Amino acid sequence: MITGLAHACFVVSDLERSVHFYCDQLGLKPAFDFRNAEGRRTGLYIHIGGRSFLELFQGNLAERAQAQSYSHICLEVDDIEATVQALRQAGVEVTDIKLGGDHSYQAWLADPDGNRIELHGYTVESWQAPWLR
Repeated sequence: MITGLAHACFVVSDLERSVHFYCDQLGLKPAFDFRNAEGRRTGLYIHIGGRSFLELFQGNLAERAQAQSYSHICLEVDDIEATVQALRQAGVEVTDIKLGGDHSYQAWLADPDGNRIELHGYTVESWQAPWLR
């Protein structure tokens, strides 16, 4: 049965710019690269935490945009106020924190290609709480 989110995959217009954003600015860790026959990096896995990853591949966004139904990914954070402050200090534009309808705190940002990312801070009243271990 399904036990969790293994990874979310994005095609990005500039792989190195996206690596800088996710690893240098957001503080995530690169896990491993995908390389073509010439040894050039064409993609990589980035560790989010636990058993979850982002997968990025260099590609042409214009070719993919029409068939995309992606809305956003949501990253759980341990301290949403400290996370938002640290990201802003790293030069990332992040919305103000608000309490969502599910009683979890959220703030929003976007990667260099405009992929929306929600930061999610659970509370004891979060509707997800019965599922958290």
